[in-house]
Amino acid sequence: MSKVVKVRLYPNTEQQQALEQSFGNCRWLWNYCLNLMNQTYLDTGKGLSGYDVKKLIPQLKKEHEWLSLAYSSCLQQVCLNLGVAFNNFFEKRAGYPSFKSKHGKQSIQYPQNVKVLKNCMSIPKIGEVKAVIHRKIEGKTKTVTISKNCSNQYFASVLFEDGQQKPDSNTDGKAVGIDLGLTHFAITSDGSKFDNPRILNKYEKNLKKKQQDLSRKVKGSSNRNKSRKLVARVHRKITNCREDFLHKLSRRIVNENQVICVENLNVKGMMRNHCLAKSIHQVGWGMFCTMLKYKAEQEGKVYQEVDRFFPSSKTCHVCLNQVGSLPLDIRTWTCSQCNTTHDRDVNAAKNLRDEGLRLIQTSGTGDKAYCPDVRPSSRGRKKSTVGLFVG
Repeated sequence: MSKVVKVRLYPNTEQQQALEQSFGNCRWLWNYCLNLMNQTYLDTGKGLSGYDVKKLIPQLKKEHEWLSLAYSSCLQQVCLNLGVAFNNFFEKRAGYPSFKSKHGKQSIQYPQNVKVLKNCMSIPKIGEVKAVIHRKIEGKTKTVTISKNCSNQYFASVLFEDGQQKPDSNTDGKAVGIDLGLTHFAITSDGSKFDNPRILNKYEKNLKKKQQDLSRKVKGSSNRNKSRKLVARVHRKITNCREDFLHKLSRRIVNENQVICVENLNVKGMMRNHCLAKSIHQVGWGMFCTMLKYKAEQEGKVYQEVDRFFPSSKTCHVCLNQVGSLPLDIRTWTCSQCNTTHDRDVNAAKNLRDEGLRLIQTSGTGDKAYCPDVRPSSRGRKKSTVGLFVG
């Protein structure tokens, strides 16, 4: 089973310079090949593949001797990754490949010859770089991606094969439905409510001050570069706090349950509501669902998504009676048929759990319960509002 461990690197000054050279060489090669592909298509009407531009590397090394300072496998991987990027674009999995900038995050990929030692990593043409390896990396190392963020922090993502078989998924055990919201981040079908940490609000004042200082600096000056790093550190702190919360909560849910049912939210569409866009952006629903999915797969558990148009909040989980309208400000309601009083969020979580189990029984286990290309009729879409999804 393939696994990835991300470790922190602490290169010395010489190693940082060597990494910067490798970042620059790979970035230049990416931009050169992308420009060549674009120009070739405009001139001939035919494109080039990643393997076609890969053959140009020896000639480019003769014309530009500084290209030899980077590891050859990294340069070859750049061309192959560019070909994969075009394939993803043509198959509508991603946008058109764009040129890379020297500003912002930088990364290079080593497909071979990287060794993970006790307290360091041996990297070709870089040497032994000090690393904090907090998890065991046992097995065959396949690919190592070294990256640098805007705060000048270095990381290595190690992809390795641990030699174990992926466990088979089964539904024997406790099932839980999870309704995601803003006041409470997650509400489970057993009545548990997890508060939204609102991490951005805690650092918003500090971030505002740092951004104001940055806006006053002269573009291109050293002081502006120093101020930019301070802003990046605040953003990094916010990201670390959010990921820590999401990792701990997703691990707890996966450990306690065998079947996990969530709603497939249209986060991009919900962001169009300017009243809720900021809150939705900082909460991290998509990242949380991704964590639930891969952690459940590693444990042999079932992650099931329910269609976003399923009326989980408006349906009574006892008698399945559905109310016509349920505005967002109504947090509790009473069913007109069975007279059961429902907490809006807990009722939605129970309906998601029941619908997820029904889909598993009828269509087998899977991570999606809908076809993304199929949408309800226009009449049904008019009744759907953003408020129904965040409640």
